[in-house]
Amino acid sequence: MAASLPTPSTPAPDQARGVLAIPAFRRLWQSMAFSSLGDWLGLLGTTAMAQQLSAGDYSKANFAIAGVFIARLLPSVFLGPLAGVIADKFDRRILMVVCDVLRCALYISIPLVRNYFWLYAATILVECVTLFWSPAKEASVPNLVPKEKLESANQLSLLAAYGTAPIAAILFSFLALVSGAIGSAFPFFAGNSTDLALYINALSFGYCAIIVWGLHELPKGAAAKAGSDVGVAKSLLEGWRFVSTSQIVRGLIVGMVGAFIAAGAVIGLARTFVGDLGGGNAAYGVLFGSVFTGLAGGIAFGPKVFSQFSKRRLFGASLTIAGGFLVLLAAIPNLVLAVFIVILLGCFSGVCWVTGFTMLGMEVHDEVRGRTFAFVQSLIRVTLVAVLAISPLIAAAVGRHTFKFQNVQISYNGASITILIAGIVATLIGVISYRQMKDRPKISIWSDITNALRGELGSITGAPTLGLFIAFEGGEGSGKSTQTKLLKKWLEDLEHSVVLTREPGGTALGKELRDILLSHRTGAISPRAEALLYAADRANHVFEVIRPALAAGDIVITDRYFDSSIAYQGAGRVLEPGEVARISRWATESLYPTLTIILDVSAEVGLARLRKKDRLEAEPLAFHERIRQEFLQLALLDPERYLVVDGHMSVEEIHSAIVTRVSELPALSKIPKKPKRITRALKRKPKPPVLAE
Repeated sequence: MAASLPTPSTPAPDQARGVLAIPAFRRLWQSMAFSSLGDWLGLLGTTAMAQQLSAGDYSKANFAIAGVFIARLLPSVFLGPLAGVIADKFDRRILMVVCDVLRCALYISIPLVRNYFWLYAATILVECVTLFWSPAKEASVPNLVPKEKLESANQLSLLAAYGTAPIAAILFSFLALVSGAIGSAFPFFAGNSTDLALYINALSFGYCAIIVWGLHELPKGAAAKAGSDVGVAKSLLEGWRFVSTSQIVRGLIVGMVGAFIAAGAVIGLARTFVGDLGGGNAAYGVLFGSVFTGLAGGIAFGPKVFSQFSKRRLFGASLTIAGGFLVLLAAIPNLVLAVFIVILLGCFSGVCWVTGFTMLGMEVHDEVRGRTFAFVQSLIRVTLVAVLAISPLIAAAVGRHTFKFQNVQISYNGASITILIAGIVATLIGVISYRQMKDRPKISIWSDITNALRGELGSITGAPTLGLFIAFEGGEGSGKSTQTKLLKKWLEDLEHSVVLTREPGGTALGKELRDILLSHRTGAISPRAEALLYAADRANHVFEVIRPALAAGDIVITDRYFDSSIAYQGAGRVLEPGEVARISRWATESLYPTLTIILDVSAEVGLARLRKKDRLEAEPLAFHERIRQEFLQLALLDPERYLVVDGHMSVEEIHSAIVTRVSELPALSKIPKKPKRITRALKRKPKPPVLAE
């Protein structure tokens, strides 16, 4: 496999301490963490206030809460690119301070004015101001930390932005519980935890303004333009042109849209849903915090827990499971169970999120990656706004209903029904995405789960290597040696560095083992001993030749690899193929080829091509037929990793089929080319002519 981009992760403790040891960045990070905490608290407060202002009207409450989220998203949809360009024209430090002061004042005004118009107007103004603050902050961080620590600084910034959400939820629940006690001491706040949350949010922005004002390390000049001025419509149009050409990327986009359809429905209806279950602001805070706790857990631990699974399978499967939990959430009208379900829902959503964005980085070429991500972000914004606008309409249309069956009474409300619909939609989209991106289509997900529990799946979905690894397999007389040499020449003509090797015999030890294994002088060898000898050769071959070449970014072509052991010692010697495969996986430390090319020739034709036969070639025809069938079975189970070529065709036709498939490998385009050496005759400068005296 080709080298992949690193997955997003929390910085290591020593790296985090190294970045936070920089005084200017530490102060900026602390202010960001506090303001992010306040901002999450403000989101909870504004949605809670929207519900309070509805005066118990169910439909009005749904529309009001959705209006808050739409007000927060609309500015970024229409003004995001423009705000980034304008922000580059001003002094960053002054701009950030002014933005924080304005946000502080706007959040103070919301509980003072306390009506729908100003709630939405102030929310939109806050988001507009934030659009100028964010690019100024992003452009400032590289000026505060060394280049080698920038990745850790960005990871800490994300931690400050999203890791404070569960803390804000706990604080909001705490304010709801103690608001009565606070009201006894300060009658102005009696029973008004939402106002307290908004005032704390305003305080966080005031604190941030003071800290940033003292950061004289920030440059006073304008930042370099970090991105292109591309609007949402143009991003969608340009992105779709590239997305439509790749089935894998299409599956990713479809899955992400499904995830945000579900997320939009939950976010927009969470407060109403909690109210339907008899909970107040404290319960809303707990449910909100549970979502982000699960999300953070899925992002942080999901890649490790599910490290053995194929990312393509994991993305669709995790989205499907998240949709299933969403359906379960709507079906169980119990607040305590809802909290546990939401945590699990958040976990699988986090796995889906981090897997999807990691795959986008891996599957999309560098020259179109920016436009693809712009397309995804624009599509997500439009999807969220649409869902937040539509979901309350559905919830309000359904309303509140109570069904009685003899002595049993069941109440179902619009929020639950809408969440149920969103869960079904997310589940269906997850299934579609899974099927569209499913690798190894003949292998069931349950088989993968079983193999993962036994620690065997990692050999198939293991870590990628820098180079490209191609193996040739097939029965005797299939023409592997000829085709490996032709492929090597073709790749070298494309200026790639190629290492051609074989098994057994690719190393000094391998040559000795080859003589033992194939010579008639050796006589009969126990099938198990034979399998172990081939595994020993392969282990040394990988250690001495294959891994060093792949680490150097070379293309490795091997004539036979461990599929030969599975076919020859497994099917041929009638051992258990799975056991033979397990030995080879252990010997090679789970190094699988990017592509395995099987040259398929009937045993009778292949053996007829041989002039003389070694110990294995001299085996009966039935032995070689079993080997051929095992090769075909392996290819049938994993068609993405195998190419079966009819070995009865001409040498030129076989070579053409092989280079066509190799040229389509995404990994090939990621391997740097190494110009061929110029011959000495070309490099030698002509001697000046000797003049006659």
